[in-house]
Amino acid sequence: MSATGARRLLLAGTAAIASIGTAHAQSTTGTVAGTTITNTASATYTVNGTAGTATSNTASFVVDRKVNLTVIATQAKTQVNLGQTGAVTTFQVTNNTNGTQDFLLESSQLIPTGFLTGTDNYDIGDLKIYVDSNNNGIYDAGVDTASFIDELPADGRATVFIVGDIPTSVLTSMAQVGLKATAAVGGAQGTTGLALTPSAVNGKDDIDVVFADDDNDGLLGFDALRNGAGWAYATYEVGIRSVNLTVNKTATVISDDISVLNPKALPGAIVQYCLTATNATLLTPASDVKLTDVIPANTTYVPGTLTIGGLGVGGECLLSGFVQNDDGTQVLGPYNGSYNATTKTVTATIPTLLGGTSVAASFRVKIN
Repeated sequence: MSATGARRLLLAGTAAIASIGTAHAQSTTGTVAGTTITNTASATYTVNGTAGTATSNTASFVVDRKVNLTVIATQAKTQVNLGQTGAVTTFQVTNNTNGTQDFLLESSQLIPTGFLTGTDNYDIGDLKIYVDSNNNGIYDAGVDTASFIDELPADGRATVFIVGDIPTSVLTSMAQVGLKATAAVGGAQGTTGLALTPSAVNGKDDIDVVFADDDNDGLLGFDALRNGAGWAYATYEVGIRSVNLTVNKTATVISDDISVLNPKALPGAIVQYCLTATNATLLTPASDVKLTDVIPANTTYVPGTLTIGGLGVGGECLLSGFVQNDDGTQVLGPYNGSYNATTKTVTATIPTLLGGTSVAASFRVKIN
């Protein structure tokens, strides 16, 4: 008896679809559901020395659908950084049913306490589910857009990605997510099937639906025994929380009123300060790096001399960066700088300082 209706569980991702998985040469799930098995019997006899035969009617029945699946986290722990967007963790869904099925996908961050392996203290933002459309095992943004598994054959496997954003709070350390896969009606390429429901009565000429899946997560009540669905769980863990960031500052006399070739730190001389920020932690960027410097006593800031984004080596500014407006309004470059005449403070902001790189800021003062 064919399954009728059930609620749609397409709760995350987009409404796109994908055809995933390849059946093995010999199925381990048994005879394909819907196969008609027929058989007849025969008899031989003799009457007064004459042989005769008789053939029975044909007895037939249809193989029913034995629904089963497994869901596992192939990437049980994913190391992420604070503020990271599009963080990916990976699951695998295997169709152990004796027939081709759709699978509806659902995510949850409400993980039962008995399963938690650490302190779950934050939620993933903008959580989405995507199916690996090209079977390469790697999430390809814009390519992997399907949010349900379409037409997965018996013994077929599909890779599923959960993608989300990590918050910027320094208090966060671990988040756990769950993936639920529910067996659904297959047979219509490109269309989401409805969730399967078990058959109430045995119809020998129909394809009855029988749930044969176990309690996949070991937690009764969260994934019930034989409900045509399976759960698996994975962890996002914040790794590096700080970087080895240093700032080196130098002061160089660049001109005075007396000497052209060998300027000295005389009253009226111009001195250039160079601040070089270096992130020595490879592969980990530092965000919103803000350098502040108060103009020292007995000097006066030279307007319009603040630059950011230059090349600094050993604290010396070898090349100037983008010139900044003292009032903080910028036209060119990714940086932002300003000079506050009231507090006599120079500010230079670097939005992102990549690991293993340096960015220099410079400005000039006049000795009073």
